[in-house]
Amino acid sequence: MPTIKFVTHDGNEQEVEAESGTTVMQAAMDNGIDAILAECGGACSCATCHCYVDEAWTDRMPEADEIEKDMLDCVLEPQDNSRLSCQITVTDDLDGIVIRLPESQY
Repeated sequence: MPTIKFVTHDGNEQEVEAESGTTVMQAAMDNGIDAILAECGGACSCATCHCYVDEAWTDRMPEADEIEKDMLDCVLEPQDNSRLSCQITVTDDLDGIVIRLPESQY
C-alpha cells in the first residue's frame, strides 16, 4: 500500500497508508488529517482540500484540469505546486509522496 507523508504548516508530520485508486483527500480524511477539511466531499467544488505537492513530486503529477485550476484561483496562499487533494489519485508510483498543508483552509 502506498504511503503519504502529510506535513502541516508548522512542520508536524504524519505518514499514512492509502489504498491505490483512492484520493489523497480521502486518505487524509480516513486518517484524521485535520488540515484537509474536504467540505464538498471530493466534488472539486470548494477548494477546502487545498494542499502543496512537495517539489520533489510535482513532475510526477498530471497537470490540473481547468475545473481544478479555477478552484485553485479561490485559495489563500496559492503556490505553483498547489493542488486539490481530491484530484490526486493515489497510485503505487506515488508511494512516499509528501503533501504539505497550508496554514488555513477557506
